[in-house]
Amino acid sequence: MESSVRDVDEAAIMKSSTRRNNGGWITFPFIIATMAGLSLASGGWTSNLIVYLINEFNMKSIKAAKVYNVVNGCTTLFPIVGGILADSYLGSFSVIWFSSLISALGILLLLLTSAIDVLRPPPCDDGSSLCTSPSTHQYAVLYVALALASLGVAGTRFTIAPMGANQFDKPKHQAIFFDWYIFAFYTSFAISTTAIVYVEDNVSWSWGYGISMAFNILGLAMFVIGKRFYRDVKEQGGSPFINLARVIVVAIQKWRVPLSEQTQHYYHDPSDTTTILTITQIPTKSFKFLNCAAFITEGDTKPDGSISNPWRLCTVQQVEDLKSLIKLFPLWASGFLISTQLVIQTSLLILQALKMDRHMGPHFEIPAGSMSVFILLFTCIAIFIIDRFLYPFLAKYTTFSLTPLQRIGIGHVITIISMAVSALVESRRLRIVRTHKLQGQNNDIVPMSVFWLVPQLALNGIGEGFHFPGHIAFYYQEFPTSLKSTSTAMVALFIGIAYYLGNTLIDFVQRLSGWLPDNINKGRIDNVFWLCCILGSANFMYYVVCASLYKYKNVDNKPNIAPSK
Repeated sequence: MESSVRDVDEAAIMKSSTRRNNGGWITFPFIIATMAGLSLASGGWTSNLIVYLINEFNMKSIKAAKVYNVVNGCTTLFPIVGGILADSYLGSFSVIWFSSLISALGILLLLLTSAIDVLRPPPCDDGSSLCTSPSTHQYAVLYVALALASLGVAGTRFTIAPMGANQFDKPKHQAIFFDWYIFAFYTSFAISTTAIVYVEDNVSWSWGYGISMAFNILGLAMFVIGKRFYRDVKEQGGSPFINLARVIVVAIQKWRVPLSEQTQHYYHDPSDTTTILTITQIPTKSFKFLNCAAFITEGDTKPDGSISNPWRLCTVQQVEDLKSLIKLFPLWASGFLISTQLVIQTSLLILQALKMDRHMGPHFEIPAGSMSVFILLFTCIAIFIIDRFLYPFLAKYTTFSLTPLQRIGIGHVITIISMAVSALVESRRLRIVRTHKLQGQNNDIVPMSVFWLVPQLALNGIGEGFHFPGHIAFYYQEFPTSLKSTSTAMVALFIGIAYYLGNTLIDFVQRLSGWLPDNINKGRIDNVFWLCCILGSANFMYYVVCASLYKYKNVDNKPNIAPSK
């Protein structure tokens, strides 16, 4: 009889597990379609923003690049807020749909600035000193539009990733989702960077922003339609960040309490299924002073074994969660400079492209804002090769396992090489400038094909194909279970900080040298790239030290998984 009941229970569990896994694949097209629609929308208004600010708002080229960096900084800095709200109170679903609505409103305001003459200054050529600057109300409408659109992107882009991964139970399926998430993100961005930017440059800005808004609404609609299939779309029960704060407060209160090596002296939450397997273990010895927070003293627990005051006693799991975040911080900090290199390269890329020959044949001219499509294209190619060829090859023919940290390290090296190539190409461009004596006019075009920029952009994209998915997978794997939405937002956070570091570095270079004048034909952008190359090399050495000292929390996850058929 007991055997029969056990068989029925096991069958029910298997059936439930199968239903959950199938549910992940049912939600897959809705989430990927949402990501594609929102990425098409955001790429449509961000990729060509520098050109829009220069041509329509009469901004100086370097100022336009700074605004571009601030906007991109917001779209990557504020996802941490969305992640905290999703993990703590609202849940991922509410954060995503509300942020999508905000981004649509921001794009609508941008559309109005391009369609209504009174919302922008009179036109002039290339932001010269004779141009009329925007008025206060024109700046106000522009910046409100950029702020809303940026916040909307921030609340969706990196919140969709953990929500999609949460639809699956198996790490292998989660890894497959991340690959498709990044592929959809970059492919959609590449399409918008070419097609929508072409419309903006050759038809009108209004049509381009209108198409972007339409894709934003379409992405939001697809997301809402799939609501009934999603798992974990309800509001959360409280903030895991409060629990982390409690650990610090309680550890300070009990710092003089002598600790024990007996597991029964530490509090394990019996209702927490994540701690059942470690119920007989004491807290780890790293950052031992935090163990006081889980040490049971008189009056800490009720007669039924529950905590009497959460600000006097924490669980072992809460202590270990805080420790894991502390251990991750040095590695996370290494993301600042690798992202700063890429920020400076991409922001100066458009300024370089505007001064180069962008013609393909006698009648077609490549939009300067579309040059970044090569980064996206080579990132997608790199991800496809890594996922479909490199990992299966290593798993089948070698005993070598490419870990997430090794993948990120390879991305560091390729990025440094990309900066060196950028410096060499810019040196050649400046030699042609001097040969043809083009330092005078701000609108002089250098007789050098814009395709000379492709090698550095290809290396940039290949490097991102290694380190960007590596970062997302690593932090999703190593972050505490209660902070999964925040885990991917942490990647966005150091990218966002990098945009502001990029602006700071540009300001620093402008004040101390003549490398970055408004007319870059008179400058030395090649020296800026060499500076980034040096900083990147120092950062890589720091990363190697941190990575060699780090021990994976989830050691059972195998990175080299051949993709499922």
